[in-house]
Amino acid sequence: MRYIWRILLLVFVALQLSAFCQQPGKQGKEVPSSFCISPMEYKLYTMINDYRARYDLPPIPLSKSLSYVASTHVKDLFLNNPDRGSCNSHSWSANGYWKPFCYPRDENKKNSVWDKPKELTKYKGKGYEIVYWENSAAVIDSIIAFWKSVDYFNGFLMNTGKWNGMKWNAIGVSIYENYAAAWFGELSDQEGIPIVCGLVPTDNTKAVPSKTEGIATKTTKAETSKTGYLKPKGHIKTPVTQVQPDILQSPSGRYYIVVKSQSPRDEMVKALDDLKRQGYSEAKMLEKDHKLRVSVLDYTNKPSADSALREVKKIYKDAWILKH
Repeated sequence: MRYIWRILLLVFVALQLSAFCQQPGKQGKEVPSSFCISPMEYKLYTMINDYRARYDLPPIPLSKSLSYVASTHVKDLFLNNPDRGSCNSHSWSANGYWKPFCYPRDENKKNSVWDKPKELTKYKGKGYEIVYWENSAAVIDSIIAFWKSVDYFNGFLMNTGKWNGMKWNAIGVSIYENYAAAWFGELSDQEGIPIVCGLVPTDNTKAVPSKTEGIATKTTKAETSKTGYLKPKGHIKTPVTQVQPDILQSPSGRYYIVVKSQSPRDEMVKALDDLKRQGYSEAKMLEKDHKLRVSVLDYTNKPSADSALREVKKIYKDAWILKH
């Protein structure tokens, strides 16, 4: 009898474990609350939709989840180089909290590389990726030009070829050093859109005070873009109260990318104000040799500043580097 009860107990425990394992668990992971995309990444996103608009294609909603996946992947590509040997740029290294994957060698395994959004976030659909690489810091004009010039990549952007008739309801973009990536998904992202670093997210319905560097602004529905962020300079009609900025006078030994200099003080203050509202939270006012300058970014070493300058010049053609 004791033997029979022992068998029954083991069967009961096995059934309980089986039921427990079959219970639906928590799907995916939370995107870190601190995650944001850079103004340059946001511009790449708008360039993709501008390109689609020229051919009467609808805009693709920006995805917080897919942008996080893209950001995680380009950093892995740059730092860990999983794209070596038989593994191409869709591969993931073994040096992270994700499952390593060598594409296309591992494509027949149970979990596809296109399941990374499910693994890393709460996004429930597959994600499809295009990647860009160059041997120096990636420049957004070069990224979009390359993707448009190659049929395989252009098919994603324009829903042609293999993707003809498919509707993208989510897109994520990221740029890191030499790499850029865009992830496309058929399902909408329930996590919404990512914050653009330095910009003020809105809900398109309420007036939201800006907390950017003490500048008092207020936006209404008419003053926000369809994506939920403050529109670029020239679109905001609400008066802005300017405050006098701190001026960096003492030498720091850093390299500053200057975008405006030798203009009247009021113009310099306004330029600094505009930069901060566009998301350049590191913008500063400098004074050297009794001359005022406005910098958009600064670095501890010249090579990093040179790399960033190439990118900044795409927007501010007269940008230059000042060591101060």
